[in-house]
Amino acid sequence: MKKRILLLLVAVITLSAASYAQGRRGLRINEVMVQNDNNYVDDYGLHHAWIELFNSTYAPMEISSVYLTNNPDKPKMYPVPLGDVNTEIPPRQHVVFWADGEPNKGTFHLNFELEPGQDNWIGIYDANGVTLIDSITIPASLEANTTYARKVDGAGSGAEAWEVRDGSDLLYITPSSNNIIIDTNSKVEMFAETDGHGFGLSIMAMCIVFSALLLLSLCFYGISRIGARISQTNKARSQGLETKALAKEERPAHDSGEEIAAIVMARTPQHPRQGKHNPHHKQGEKELLAVEFQDLRTPRDSPSLILHYN
Repeated sequence: MKKRILLLLVAVITLSAASYAQGRRGLRINEVMVQNDNNYVDDYGLHHAWIELFNSTYAPMEISSVYLTNNPDKPKMYPVPLGDVNTEIPPRQHVVFWADGEPNKGTFHLNFELEPGQDNWIGIYDANGVTLIDSITIPASLEANTTYARKVDGAGSGAEAWEVRDGSDLLYITPSSNNIIIDTNSKVEMFAETDGHGFGLSIMAMCIVFSALLLLSLCFYGISRIGARISQTNKARSQGLETKALAKEERPAHDSGEEIAAIVMARTPQHPRQGKHNPHHKQGEKELLAVEFQDLRTPRDSPSLILHYN
């Protein structure tokens, strides 16, 4: 029993670790500004190069202990510190790191800088310092106060998934925000139009509740059956019997054929052999009494007892 519990615990820990690692693989470099002269300012009011990361999953992501670097030969250049609550990125949200070479200013200030006028490679490595989660090379042609950003947040791969943004109306710069701002939700609007009074939403909620209750009842039924089976097995072992033998012993005893015949004879009306002829009964007519007895606890194909009484 202890071995089973230990194996189960190991399996749970392994699955949790795998799920945790799988979640971090959804971390993406989303937008980068190499030369920041008069754009976004940091928490000290200064202009520095910045790197925006995006959680492309639909679950919170803790990024502490991952590595950011601008040198593929030094994958462990900047480890994201532990103990900062802000290193947990909500689902489909962003976080900005400042490439100012001053890590003493806080968690989100990197220990390296980006160089304007040359290609800048940026990479994210997992906590082992070996697994590359995401990387991008910022072209040397990127001008000041412009960004190199994904066309769709966290989506695509290769140069075709990226574009240069200059802050214009169509190519706006969005640190800590979506690269594409969606001002309408067609699905929500469609649902609101078709279900103006909320009846559909109420029915949907009721279906979810009843489905959950049904699932719970099935779980409880299964647990009770398993418990009963275990209890029966333990009882049979304590008595030195097989489970099937114990089940047969616990069945109630059946009435014998003689007892049934006696009951039938007692309930059968006796006709007078002397006296006036009963008009309701013909002379010499045989009365047939058939009694079929079958124990419902025995198999359906068990023989039935049929008594004929003359």
